[in-house]
Amino acid sequence: MSFLFLSICSSVILIFPAGARRQNTDEKDFPFTWDDGAVVRGDLQQKWIALTFTGGDYGEGTQAVLDTLEKTKVKAGIFVTGGFLRESERRKLVQRAVQDGHYVGPHSDQHPLYCPWDDREKSLISKTDFQKDLQKNISDLKQLGALDSGPIYFIPPYEWFNRDQVQWAKEMGVRVFNFSPGSGSNRDYMPESDPNFVSSQKIFDDILAYERKDPHGLNGYILLLHLGADRKDKMFRLLKPLIVELQSRGYAFVRLDRMLMGAE
Repeated sequence: MSFLFLSICSSVILIFPAGARRQNTDEKDFPFTWDDGAVVRGDLQQKWIALTFTGGDYGEGTQAVLDTLEKTKVKAGIFVTGGFLRESERRKLVQRAVQDGHYVGPHSDQHPLYCPWDDREKSLISKTDFQKDLQKNISDLKQLGALDSGPIYFIPPYEWFNRDQVQWAKEMGVRVFNFSPGSGSNRDYMPESDPNFVSSQKIFDDILAYERKDPHGLNGYILLLHLGADRKDKMFRLLKPLIVELQSRGYAFVRLDRMLMGAE
């Protein structure tokens, strides 16, 4: 049996059977790509990349990320947990992200695991608890000036969910999305002690290798990185050269909400 590796926002990497992610590109869904009811990629005909960051337990790279985005004039998606916001300095940086014009959205309040790694169909959280947790995250973000107009986009904790959570979010007027698979960019959270650790340079190189390998390049790609991690080798230090290189290949960086406009 073949396997896929899933990167999560902790120091653990879990393995699940290949095929657990069900994507489709049915004509009725064109131009978007979906996974269990959530959009995971935009229009394959557009040379657009939606640079997206999540923050939970760690956020030491937030200021550096925002500084780089400002210097390169790139607008990104910043998605943070309630725990991230309860740290006063990080909260100020999230407020700056709003003021800088980035899309700032929810990543859950308590960062719960929604479904087992080996049985995605089973929900580990009730509808009531899910909606209460997500609403808390949204309300806290709105106090900082985020989510004041347009659709609310939400990337689930651990980037792992099922159709239950997609439906429950929809009932709240919230649209679930996830990162585009393939490039391995989301491995930047893993500490050096993890047997599956890969260096930031390797992640950088793999993103560019995937761009050459995929027949659509990185068109419509939701590229996920983290605002911080329990590792010394920080991926955010390579953010500027990554942006510059991808721009040199003809890609434009757009906010996630622009990328996903029209995805229902």
